[in-house]
Amino acid sequence: MAKIEGRIVVNNERCKGCELCVVACPTNALALSKHVNNKGYNYAYMLHEEACIGCANCGSVCPDACITVYKVKNS
Repeated sequence: MAKIEGRIVVNNERCKGCELCVVACPTNALALSKHVNNKGYNYAYMLHEEACIGCANCGSVCPDACITVYKVKNS
């Protein structure tokens, strides 16, 4: 049976580093970067890509719609 894995894409320039997505992630796959965007905010990124299950909690709680969630089927 194929396993579903998740992947996210964060719009780094729109992210304001509110950390809501980091808290909402049930697998602790997200973190805030030590780098900053052009606005001076630390943006969210995938710390543990292999842990993402594609639940889309992060995208749902993002107030600025910076996160796009993809589900990838691996066989």
